[in-house]
Amino acid sequence: MADPALEPLKPPDAKKLADEIVENGIVDISGHAKVEMVKDKLETSDCLNLLRAGVYQPPDYINGEWRYRISTRSICIVVAFASETRLRVVTAWRVKQ
Repeated sequence: MADPALEPLKPPDAKKLADEIVENGIVDISGHAKVEMVKDKLETSDCLNLLRAGVYQPPDYINGEWRYRISTRSICIVVAFASETRLRVVTAWRVKQ
């Protein structure tokens, strides 16, 4: 597998890697994401559930890293892979309906 921190992954590959990281690696939550989660009454478990069951979009290259939007009908998160064993939740929000 290409280095996920340097090369974009297709959505199914990003999901597979995220699943592996949730089970055996490290999931970091950025300070910004923590602030946004409090605003929208989201828990860490919401982010972990989204990593497992959300819909992955193709990545965007933002601020020097590939970022993946993962969503359900009610919640959205953005993540970046630091390595094959670590990812960071960049931000999170509840979708307004």
